[in-house]
Amino acid sequence: MTDFLLCTQQEGIVTLTMNRPEERNALTEEHQILEFADVCARTRRDPSVKVVILTGAGSAFSAGGNLKNMRDKKGFSAGSPADIRDAYRNGIQQIPLALYELDIPTIAVVNGPAIGAGMDLTCMCDLRVASDRASFASSFVKLGIVPADGGAWLLSRTIGQTKAMELMLTGETIDAQRALAMGLVTTVVPHDELMGKALDFAQRIAANPQRTVRLTKRLLRESDGATLRSSLELAAAYQALAHNTDDHEEAVRAFLEKRAPVFSGR
Repeated sequence: MTDFLLCTQQEGIVTLTMNRPEERNALTEEHQILEFADVCARTRRDPSVKVVILTGAGSAFSAGGNLKNMRDKKGFSAGSPADIRDAYRNGIQQIPLALYELDIPTIAVVNGPAIGAGMDLTCMCDLRVASDRASFASSFVKLGIVPADGGAWLLSRTIGQTKAMELMLTGETIDAQRALAMGLVTTVVPHDELMGKALDFAQRIAANPQRTVRLTKRLLRESDGATLRSSLELAAAYQALAHNTDDHEEAVRAFLEKRAPVFSGR
């Protein structure tokens, strides 16, 4: 079986493509989870990577879970309640943990339907760019289950608890424009322009000093559950690191000399 995640890299931008178009990029197998965890760990250690893009091959971003597995009590649905809990904890829950710990900015490029765990996967990324053909649904309730992949935590922090409550309790599908109005996605573009716009977005992030970008993302992440005092302490520590980078000195010189900076990543 070929890899689920196709990985390409160009000028500091890594593109990960879920490559099961015939299965609408459903998230069902252990090896898929292991690939996400492995690629996040490898990417985090690679100082040349500045931005990660995640998208899906074919017409869908990801259809989420496998209904036939649920019917047949396979995969995450197999065994006793204790077995199912452990399957989620050791399986799909590893994806939000891996993406959350990734210091590099991540952009979900939503090329089509993002349903159930597929929608939650978009929220595991920092930013979302959607095709005008994209659609979203937190559809777990319609199957008589809950979002066990982190969706409750992620969606409420992405669009606010009231809107998250609406989507999760109705299970309804929304189109790209409504997702934009809710703040679920950053922008909606014509389908044929999707990857070009996403790469332009990624390049605007990648143009900044990469160590500072990683520190900024981590500061935002850690501040989410911190007190103001704790966030300020962390910001002071990160600022001390940033002030001692070559790229900070180059940024200041370039600003004063009225020229474009040339960053080294150091």
